[in-house]
Amino acid sequence: MSLCSKLLNREEALSVIGLGYVGLPLAVAFSRKMKTIGFDVSQAKIHAYMQGIDPTDELSSKTMQNCEVDFTYDPARLAEAKFHIVAVPTPLDKDNNPDLSFVVGACKLLGKYLSKGSIVVCESTVYPGVTEDICVPVLEKESGLTCGVDFKIGYSPERINPGDKVHTLETIIKIVSGMDAESLEEIAKTYESVISAGVHRVRSIKVAEAVKVVENTQRDVNIAFMNEIAMLLDKMDIDMCEVVPAMNTKWNALKFYPGLVGGHCISVDPHYLIHEMQRIGAQSRIVRESRSLNDEMSTFVNDAIIKQLVLANKVVSKAKVAILGLSFKENTPDIRDSKVADIVNHLRSYGLSPLVVDPFAFPEEAKKVYDIELTPLSELRDLDCVVHAVAHDAFQEIPFEALDAMYGPYPNNEKVLIDLKCSFCKQEAKEHGYRYWHL
Repeated sequence: MSLCSKLLNREEALSVIGLGYVGLPLAVAFSRKMKTIGFDVSQAKIHAYMQGIDPTDELSSKTMQNCEVDFTYDPARLAEAKFHIVAVPTPLDKDNNPDLSFVVGACKLLGKYLSKGSIVVCESTVYPGVTEDICVPVLEKESGLTCGVDFKIGYSPERINPGDKVHTLETIIKIVSGMDAESLEEIAKTYESVISAGVHRVRSIKVAEAVKVVENTQRDVNIAFMNEIAMLLDKMDIDMCEVVPAMNTKWNALKFYPGLVGGHCISVDPHYLIHEMQRIGAQSRIVRESRSLNDEMSTFVNDAIIKQLVLANKVVSKAKVAILGLSFKENTPDIRDSKVADIVNHLRSYGLSPLVVDPFAFPEEAKKVYDIELTPLSELRDLDCVVHAVAHDAFQEIPFEALDAMYGPYPNNEKVLIDLKCSFCKQEAKEHGYRYWHL
């Protein structure tokens, strides 16, 4: 009987190592079909999950309370599973080089409890070659087993879109790979049991690893182009918010928009690709320049804020500025690599103390990571400038009357509104007396 069949018959168990934005939905989905052990080193996280609480709000309380995941922070429990999925973070270090410490640490830990006949699948974003060249030696050393003889490996890149309630784990086609035909089939069938959209088999692990970094790098490059055009049109006094919708009426328009590029995928994955290109001596002109341009957008936005404050006759160092949004994208508490935090730091260098509002972000995390004290939206008063940075639903629904109440009693054109999401109508903003600027 195949391993997948034994899993579905609950004769064997599956484990998910790392229960964050990726691992938790995976564990919950698999628990509906098979015995599933959900492991994380964070005891606080495990205790929250055991109480039916997902702090990230990716999964509802009802889903959490009804799931059958066997949550644990005891690594010895991994010995009970035969199919293991590694879903730990792969961030960058201070020099923007890949930080594989979490992946290596997970493999060291798993290796101690790996048994013969097991399959190990990595979902963490890596550059091509990491699974076979880095993970396998660690697993072999710690387990005393031989890959290909005693256990098999595969790679299936995570494609979850945090905060997206439409494109969820089950509705996104899963890329799967294995070290040989047998492991590929076992891995594909196991994922097919929970992925309603189906799986797409690729012929090698390196191909699957490349898929992940290339698809996010493609988005980074396209957004960089739109950001460059936004900066150009700003100098030409041409409305980008009119150009983009008009351009998108053509059937083959790519529908990318300018904006801040943060988060744990698009702003990170290109560096993994750049790292590998450097290692093999390949040039990375477009990828590197695109990443650099997108990183510069926070400076461009900051300069626009300062310019508009000056034009509104404000003393910049005394201006009261509020920024709506801190997370890297709308309707999610994820503040990893937030470019809004960069804007806050830029403004602080001018002597400003901007207020930051985000109903999704966790106050303790904002304080710990960025030294930002979050302010409730209801407490915004006597402002000189509002920066609409993240398109949270709560911000999209703010009428001009409510916005007016956030400002001081200033005459027309002295209320500065910086709109990074083109959420407000330019003409209406001007009619309400705002000095309006958008990205």
